[in-house]
Amino acid sequence: MRDHGGNLDAAMTRYGGQGWIDLSTGINRRPYPLPTIPATAWTALPTQTAKARLVEVARAAWQVAAPTKALSLAGAQAAIQLVPLLRPTERAMVLSPTYNEHAACLSAHGWHLTEAASLDALHGADLAVVVNPNNPDGRRWLPEHLLALAGTVGFLVVDESFADATPELSLLSRELPENVLVLRSFGKFYGLAGVRLGFAFGAATVIDRLEAMAGPWPVPGPALHIGALALADTAWADEMRHQLVTDAARADALATAAGWPLTGGTPLFRTYHTPDAAAAQGDLARHRIWSRIFPYSRHWLRLGLPGPEAEWDRLAAALCP
Repeated sequence: MRDHGGNLDAAMTRYGGQGWIDLSTGINRRPYPLPTIPATAWTALPTQTAKARLVEVARAAWQVAAPTKALSLAGAQAAIQLVPLLRPTERAMVLSPTYNEHAACLSAHGWHLTEAASLDALHGADLAVVVNPNNPDGRRWLPEHLLALAGTVGFLVVDESFADATPELSLLSRELPENVLVLRSFGKFYGLAGVRLGFAFGAATVIDRLEAMAGPWPVPGPALHIGALALADTAWADEMRHQLVTDAARADALATAAGWPLTGGTPLFRTYHTPDAAAAQGDLARHRIWSRIFPYSRHWLRLGLPGPEAEWDRLAAALCP
């Protein structure tokens, strides 16, 4: 089923009211402060210089090893939609449950799709997809395990959209095999999902094909400007990693007090086992807090982390009245 968090309009239609806190995504609610954007970013077409600058800053921020090539796109989602076009339609396997757009996009382009429950089950796939760390259960795999997997499949896509908070999991500091493509999201960790910015990293032959399919201006000027400034601010990123670890522990303490044990998660979101996920979502909604539940589990409920202290107070009141 192709469903997503962030559907706050549906919550408002069902429950009414204003002043909602949207915790249905893993988007950081302590966003990077928006800089002043020059007028030319709005009035002129994006330049090759701005595109190259952003890629250079991203490579430095994520310590991307040579000779891996990089491409900026309109979110990791833009890359996910292009991946099915990179190779002849064959057998694809997606490590599941996970972000459902990978399977949806592959299926839409005629790939024969199978869901796998473990890395070993992916062996032999013509195209394999692993989200690391995984959404929504937070499963994670070490780089050496994914590099070993690459030797057993035709092509491996590793979606690192939530890896900013756990950089030790990233493949980007390693020399990537030619059959590996790594995707990164900007908007989640930096809390600016509306910027619509993401990246693809891989061999030149793969990135060149993606670039040709994406067209000449895949990222707008304001996004190029914001992304370059934010990714260069490594001090902010380091501080935010520490903050998110603290916040995740705080959320877990509230959920534990409410009788919800932790199923898994990342420093950007937590997934809990509830007696009845739909009922739990409804209870939170009556406090104008929107959460995420899943069609394949009666018990899993995922919460992003609150940002301002007033949001934490409302979550505490909702979970522990």
